[in-house]
Amino acid sequence: MVSTVAWKAEIDPQLCIASGACAGVAPELFVLDGAHSRPVRTDIAEDERALDAADVCPAMAITVQDGEGRVIGPRP
Repeated sequence: MVSTVAWKAEIDPQLCIASGACAGVAPELFVLDGAHSRPVRTDIAEDERALDAADVCPAMAITVQDGEGRVIGPRP
């Protein structure tokens, strides 16, 4: 049996400037919540839009990790 390992999406509230770019790119994954953005869920299915959101964040506040804990976003 093959198990599917979820990614983790996190936003550092100390870095987040609430630009809303992440919610604009991936509204199913990120929401603007007052003074900060936040992921809808921390554990997510593999989704390229999470990486896109991390890439466009002007404050580099979003981190995406694969199922093994490696940081895969933002991409270099």
